[in-house]
Amino acid sequence: MVIDVHAHYVPQRLIAEIDQHGASFGVAAIKTADSPPALQFDYGFKVRPFFPKLVEQVDERRGWLASRGIDRQVVATWPDIYGYGLNRKNCATWHRLLNETLAAWCADNSEHFSWLASVPMPNTDDAVAELEWSLAHGAVGIMVAANVENVNLGEVELDPFWQQAERLKVPIVIHPVMVAPSARVAKFALAQIVYYTADTTMGVGSLMFSGVFDRFPGLSVILSHGGGCLPYLIGRFDLMHHRMDRAAQRDVARDNPSIYAARMAYDTICHAPHVLKFLAASVGVEHLVLGTDYSFPPADLDPLKSLKEAGFTAGEIEAVTDRNARRLFPRLRLPRAGV
Repeated sequence: MVIDVHAHYVPQRLIAEIDQHGASFGVAAIKTADSPPALQFDYGFKVRPFFPKLVEQVDERRGWLASRGIDRQVVATWPDIYGYGLNRKNCATWHRLLNETLAAWCADNSEHFSWLASVPMPNTDDAVAELEWSLAHGAVGIMVAANVENVNLGEVELDPFWQQAERLKVPIVIHPVMVAPSARVAKFALAQIVYYTADTTMGVGSLMFSGVFDRFPGLSVILSHGGGCLPYLIGRFDLMHHRMDRAAQRDVARDNPSIYAARMAYDTICHAPHVLKFLAASVGVEHLVLGTDYSFPPADLDPLKSLKEAGFTAGEIEAVTDRNARRLFPRLRLPRAGV
């Protein structure tokens, strides 16, 4: 099978629930006549309107998958709508709704889709509770943001969450988010090109240096967008691990960052054959999984072509598109192709 482990979807039922009940948990859908709605959160954050492919009908999505030779897609909600700035009660309610609606949509379309849950990261007890609920209702993993309201992921007190994720062998997909406008990336698509990849890099860097991977060495982590900038900057990470004032910077990592980087997995969304080839040479083909980021402008719309253009062998392509995903997502209980 060909399995896409990084894609996004928002069911129409979620929008309907916001229309009916959103005021009770601090979320409103702002609609215009000529575009999909945009979400407004009661703490002042407004998200761009939903991209058309993010809310498309299931037949359109299935048709695209078939046209690209993809058998199964693992979908998550749009991380920019995580709403971590909501108060504790509303944030927990919001993520339950995100997960309930996505779980129901995937159950209705289980032949081709599985799902990643989101959790209310500002509170670790709520995050653990939502992790457990989501796994009980069919989630195959969790997607978390690289920052929580502009605080790097590794600087948020989340040890009980990491501990439970490790114990339950839940893969954690780290994905960037933009939680506030930034003037420097407002033009030239620099948000998509630079900000998001840098956000992933800062988030995972904070996890390494704050000791999360030392305290929870069994965590299964998958980095979005080819790892952001991490593979390219790993030598700089190692260098600064030795040269920084570790006490002043609160760097408690026991090992070089390259040691931790070698334990993680990376999706294939690199957009250039030589970059994808570099990623494979840096981390090993066994650490790569197919991703598209489907729904968004920077998506890889022909991921199998990307693997072929990067010079992967047939056996390597099978590993990236099938075998590695099955290993990293043990809750993906799928037949082999043709079975």
